[in-house]
Amino acid sequence: MLNDPWIAALFALFIWWFSTGAILMAVRYADRRGARAGHMATVFALPMLAAGVVGILYESAPLIVTDGGEMVHGVNTIYISFLSALAIWGWIEMAFLTGTVTGPNRRVCPDHVPEWERFIRAWGTIAYHEMVLVAALIGLWFFGRESHNIFAFWTFAVLFFARISAKLNLFLGVPKINTEFLPSALSHLPSHFRNARLNWLFPMSITALSFAVACWLERIYSATTTADVIGFALLAAFTALALLEHWFMVLPLPDEKLWRWMLPAPKQKLPQDRRSEDAHGL
Repeated sequence: MLNDPWIAALFALFIWWFSTGAILMAVRYADRRGARAGHMATVFALPMLAAGVVGILYESAPLIVTDGGEMVHGVNTIYISFLSALAIWGWIEMAFLTGTVTGPNRRVCPDHVPEWERFIRAWGTIAYHEMVLVAALIGLWFFGRESHNIFAFWTFAVLFFARISAKLNLFLGVPKINTEFLPSALSHLPSHFRNARLNWLFPMSITALSFAVACWLERIYSATTTADVIGFALLAAFTALALLEHWFMVLPLPDEKLWRWMLPAPKQKLPQDRRSEDAHGL
């Protein structure tokens, strides 16, 4: 059953929804108990990071020999690669949302500052987090290069570049910015982003993500092994979800309802006019 690309796509959809909800739930519970609880939650989640690293090391080893003598990866290895990359990404995002790994700037951005200063201040709020993501991306590329299994790297790369695109769009301005899931540890973020009808980057982001989805679909068609078909199906589904999250920033859709029902009530309600980084998605 796991050899079916449609099942793989549904699996990616479920993992996107479930992992996002699980991280938001952990962050919300920690947020109700203070900053120290957030740091402890990040520490207690270290086994998730360790599992991801072990999975990456594991998937770089096993190979299957075909009748023709060709060395290929099995379907199970592709799923392990995918889940391992998500485990590493999930822990880093949780460390960010709990305020454990963010950046040196934790202050509200003053009004009417020049754009270049607003950008520097915004970068300061996420600098350490971005550096950790870049280090993880480089590490996954290294192990993927050595093992000839690139799916863990590409899974992380899709998340990385889609997240960068989302952050830049939120900085430049989008109509819809969801503050419902913003934890108190990141209460300084709203002042660094703006609401606007649209920005020049958004059409480029949508075009690039759409092109990436088309590329993964083409790779499914031209793949010569079942494992490759499953790997590219997972990538196509996850890239399509990243594209959908971008559309959530401009369309009046209640996407927060996907997770609101499973989360405890927030410690305090943020003002409606506060701006923040969108909290939905991995």
